[in-house]
Order: sequence, then C-alpha cells, then structure tokens
Amino acid sequence: MKICIATTTGGLEDQVAPVFGRCQKFTIVEAENNEIINTEVIENPSCSAAGGAGIQTAQMIANTGCNAVIAGNYGPNAFPILSQSGVKAITAQGVTVKDAVFRYLNGELNPVTQATAPRYGGMGRRGYRGMAPMQPQTQVTSKPVQIQSKEEVIQSLEQRADDLDAELKEIKGKIKELTGGDK
Repeated sequence: MKICIATTTGGLEDQVAPVFGRCQKFTIVEAENNEIINTEVIENPSCSAAGGAGIQTAQMIANTGCNAVIAGNYGPNAFPILSQSGVKAITAQGVTVKDAVFRYLNGELNPVTQATAPRYGGMGRRGYRGMAPMQPQTQVTSKPVQIQSKEEVIQSLEQRADDLDAELKEIKGKIKELTGGDK
C-alpha cells in the first residue's frame, strides 16, 4: 500500500499539514503488513501556484499510484479529482506522519465523503486569502465512506470550468481597460 501525506518539511516525524493543495512537501510511505517499508519526500510544485493548486496537486498525487492521501483539509476542486482517481482522502490533524499512517493502517481513520475546506480564490485576482493559521489539534477526524457518482464529478468540474471562463473574461477586460484596448 502506498500512502501520501501532506507535510511541511517531510519525513515520518513531521506533522500532517493542515492543507492538501498548498502544502510544501509530501511524504510518500509504502507499507506492507502494517509496517513501513519505505519513505520518500517529494516537493509540491503547485504549493505557490496563482490558482488551481488543488487541482494540479490532486492530479500529481493521482499519478503517483498512491492508494490514499492524508491531510488536514481538502478543497472543493481537489477532492473530486482524488475521488474519481480512486485515491482515498483521509483527514488528520495534530499528529505526526508516522502516527497518522499507523492510525490509518489500523482502521482508525476513514476516507472523507466530500471536500473539507471551503473554496478560497487561490492567489489570483482576488488576492491570497489562504486559510487562517490553524492551531494543532490532538483529535483525528474520520467520516464514513461515500463515493461520488460520475455525474457529480462531471458537474463539479463543469462548474469549475464555468468559474474559470468568467475569471478569464474579467482578466481580459481588465487588461483591455488598462492598456486602452491595445491588447
């Protein structure tokens, strides 16, 4: 089993990061028979993206072959991609990577059924409104499994595309306004 954990510096002793799409690094753990047999730390190239960090990060993780990902929260754009890719999204906060992995392997953490964080506008036109600093928590949350239907995933992605189209139109209008229509 391959598990990806959102982290800041990476490694088994690092804390689980409070966010998925904009975490600095991921610690990828391979486990067999409830034992960790290998770990790898990888950078998250999308952590400072102007927009779409959740989508880009979810696609990257889906391509790693991981069975599950553990983070504090998942945004509404990342969650459908993980779900459709068959990657289980698990929430945990205030624990080390090692503790979160063993809790998951022991069945103490269950996949979430929907995004756990609200939509934030990224770092684009609305200005960065990232999550407020979170205080470490000692509890670990878990929710029952409910898989999204293909239609729900399509609807979510279509809404995101419509939002991006509207944003692009607004940006082009602003450029035209600022350049006097020369562009």
